[in-house]
Parts: sequence; structure tokens; C-alpha cells
Amino acid sequence: MGNEKRWHTHYPDEIPTSIMYDEKPLHAFLEESAKRYPEKKALYFMGKEISFSEVYRQARKMAGYLQSIGLQKGDRVAIMLPNCPQAVISYYGALMAGATVVQTNPLYKERELEYQLNDSAAEIIICLDILLPRVTNVRGNTSLRHTIVTGIKDYLPFPKNLVYPFIQKKQYNMVVRAEQTDDTHVWNRIMENASDSYKKIEVFPKEDLALLQYTGGTTGFPKGVMLTHYNLVSNVQMCQAWLYKSKVGKETVLGVLPFFHVYGMTTVMNMSIMNASKMILLPKFDPGEVLKTIQKQRPTLFPGAPTIYVGLLNHPDLNKYDLSSIEACISGSAPLPIEVQEQFELVTKGKLVEGYGLTESSPVTHSNFVWTNRVNGSIGVPWPDTDSKIFRMDTLEEADIDEVGEVAVKGPQVMRGYWNNQEETDKVLRDGWLLTGDLGYMNESGYFYIVDRKKDMIIAGGYNIYPREVEEVLYEHEGVQEAVVAGVPDAYRGETVKAYIVLKSGYKLDEGELNKYCRKHLAAYKVPRLYEFRDELPKTAVGKILRRQLVNEEKDRLQENSTTI
Repeated sequence: MGNEKRWHTHYPDEIPTSIMYDEKPLHAFLEESAKRYPEKKALYFMGKEISFSEVYRQARKMAGYLQSIGLQKGDRVAIMLPNCPQAVISYYGALMAGATVVQTNPLYKERELEYQLNDSAAEIIICLDILLPRVTNVRGNTSLRHTIVTGIKDYLPFPKNLVYPFIQKKQYNMVVRAEQTDDTHVWNRIMENASDSYKKIEVFPKEDLALLQYTGGTTGFPKGVMLTHYNLVSNVQMCQAWLYKSKVGKETVLGVLPFFHVYGMTTVMNMSIMNASKMILLPKFDPGEVLKTIQKQRPTLFPGAPTIYVGLLNHPDLNKYDLSSIEACISGSAPLPIEVQEQFELVTKGKLVEGYGLTESSPVTHSNFVWTNRVNGSIGVPWPDTDSKIFRMDTLEEADIDEVGEVAVKGPQVMRGYWNNQEETDKVLRDGWLLTGDLGYMNESGYFYIVDRKKDMIIAGGYNIYPREVEEVLYEHEGVQEAVVAGVPDAYRGETVKAYIVLKSGYKLDEGELNKYCRKHLAAYKVPRLYEFRDELPKTAVGKILRRQLVNEEKDRLQENSTTI
């Protein structure tokens, strides 16, 4: 028996428990918004604004050009761009041409890039000019036939477009000028010379892949998550239903989350295109720049991650900026500390709630209600048409209320499987359920709680310790800006608890003081035995702290010490 009856009772009247999803290609949203709101601004990028009709026209040009260089339906097109107009135009243009998009992190090194291009068998890549040497170096070892090159300056207003090459030279110590050849194509020439007509491709939304989205690979090689048009369309329509107070054609969305990450792609890019919202594109997260942009551009919606909100709250000039335009934020990618939630709401007067999802589910499956029935510390309840259960460890037996087990989900947003990897697919898709690898529980009111990643749980001296619980306590200390807790090898306990801490600017705190503080709030076996103070913590592009990297560093250090001895 599922959890449907338990959690449906919590839905406000404004949110449907079930939706009739559009069985259409994802890119149909752009065509519809462009026809309904042709002159409305779709994108704002560093001073330049572009209308919906112009974004649609340029996406058509890209679609036609891709087809002209040999793209066939189902071919993979890699997009290696930060948040900029080209990222949006390339994405929808590739889908219109019948391609499957492969979102590629611009931070990838050559080894990572080569692996992803080979695994996906991508034949075309669209990249920034400063990334061209990286692409060129691996190209001979891949299936790539064509490279399309663009630059940040291509969409900067005058005179920023003239000044930018000098800034780029200073920042990256390089200026790359791509030349048009048979297999290298210059973005500006395409936009100047290509026709905006293309061959419309028939899409079967429930079968045809829109996206290969690669997982982080913290437990091995990254896997390509196969997401269909229907997966992505249904998740963005769920998002629209959840944010029921948002008005079509009226909202402004802050695009800090990278679009090459599935969370930013769905909650910012696809949601904005569907709802005809204006997107403010920021190519990287810079707290000062974000604060200036919020004050000037007045965004109403701000999807983000905890580290983004933490970065803004701890900016020394925070009080100089007016953030009151922000009405709603859904935080994802990592647990949202209650302290951060409360402080951000105090500053903005808007709502910040925690959501939950994973790449394999397009990505969102749960969220707290934004405007009613919120339960702090919980990830909320499943989204419309999404069922969720807690299974006992390594079984498909449903756990009792409040019993910790593995979170499982089922819904129209769940992936088809992993690309060319049936073995890994079979491990996580069981009887229609997606096993998330996250540990959590459901209370008697139907609200779900995540206690930790299955692989992150620490077993010390026979006790199960959930890092998130310890991190919540650390975040409540007034001197702690960021904290992450991990299990590190210990000869006596098997594992022991280590805390990595970033202090707030100007704050002094030592291990003894933190230890005393933790002992007041945690059972003795949960208190960190080791503390390490750092200037910063390793993170993904979306701001998720890389706990596994810290654990691996610790293991390498221990190995090195034992070898030395």
C-alpha cells in the first residue's frame, strides 16, 4: 500500500493532486510563449535584453543549421556553456532539430570531458571560445564531427562587447578566436547568415529522449540519465502547479543555478520558458554581483541551493541592498539548514522552503508548501502524481511510520534508465520504484524527512550517525558559516566523526569551544572527534558540498602517513 491517502490530505485547494500533462515536445513551450508574448523580454544578460520572439527565431536558426551539418533525430549534441543566452538558444534549438541534449559542465577537465563525450557518443558540441582548446585536445579521441564556438561577448551590449576581450585576456590569460572551417563553426556567422526555417521532427514525448544528464560520479564513473520529453514536461508542469501564486507572463526569475545542472534547467530555464517569465542570467555565482542584480532587476522567484543563500547572508554589504522583490524560493541540491531559512526570510520577507529531488527524477519529487502548511526541517510532501515510500534497507518492504529507511519515488518524471548501463538501471529501478539512495522517514502526518545519503551514514562504534543531524547543530552556532560532517577511518571505532568548518568573517573559534558546544546539543557518540577549519569547502557548480572528496582526501592522507611510517 502506498502513501497516497496519507499525504494527499495536506494539499491546499489551489494545488491539484493530479495533472493532465501535455504530451508534447519540451520545446513546444518556447514556440507557445513566443507567439503569445512576442515582445516580452525573455532574457536579461549583463545589460542586454532579448525578447521571446527573438529567442525563438535564433533557436530556429540553430535547429536548421544543426540539420544542415548532418544532425539526425536522436543524435547527441553536447552543450558546454554557462548561463548565457546561447545556453538557452542552443538547448531549445537542438531539441527542435530532433537532437538529444547532453549537458556538459564547463568546469570539466579534459579527462572528464572525454569520458562524457565518448559515453554519450556526442557528434556535435557547442562551447565557449575559452573552452575550445580543451575540446580540441580531446576531439580526436571522441565521436565529435562538429564544434560550434561562441563567446560571452557575442551577447554583450555596446561597449561591453568591445571591452570584454581585454577582461578575458586578464582573467584567463587567453583570447581564443575561432575560424570558420568545415568542422568548426562560429556562432555569430550562424546567427547572421543561417535561415530560421528548419525541418520539423515528429517527437514521441514518452519515448524520445530530450536529455542525457550525467550524474556526479561520486561513487564511480558518471552515468547518463535518460530523460524523455514527457519526463521534463511533467516535472515543469508540477513546478507550475506548486507555485500557484506565480502569474504567467508576469514573473522575473533569477538564474543563478547553472542550466547544465538538472535543477537549474527545470526550475529556472524550462519553467521560465513555459510561464513566459523573464530570466536574469548570471554565468557564475558571485555574492556581490547577485545582490546588485536583485536590487536592480527585482526578481520575484529565486530557486537556489543552501550555499547560495549562505553566501548572500554572509556578504559584508548585505544590509545595503533591497531584496524585498523576492517572493518565493525553493532550495534544492542539499539539505537546507533551518537557521539559513529563517535568516533569509527575515532579510527578504519572501518564502524559502526546502525541496528534494535527484537527477533521475528530472529532478523534483518533494517540496514543502510555499505559502501554507510548511514544516521546517522536512522536505515536505510528494508533488502531484508522485508517490513516495520508505523501504526497509535493501528490501522492498515498506517501513513503519517514523522508521528510517531508503526513500523511493514513483511518478511521470522518473527516468527511463541509465544510458547503455542496464546493470546500474536494474539496481535503482525496482518494480516501478526509483530507489534514491537517500535515508529518510515519513511521519504520521505524511511529511518526509531526509536524514542522509545511504553511503554517507557514519557507523562509529556500532552506532548509526547521520551527518545532517550534526551539521544542523553546527550551523546553529553563531560563528559557523558552513559546515560538513563526514565519517573518516578510525582504528578503534571503525569510523569517527569529523567536522569541516568555515567560520564567518572575523570570527575566532577553536576546536575546544566547538566541542563544548556540540556536547550540549548532541549525544556523546555523535559529537565530532576531529575538527578541521578551512577557508572554503569543495563544491559542485550548483553549490553542493563535496563530502566524498573530503573523505577521499582523508583516506589519501592516512595512506600517505602509513607509507611514510
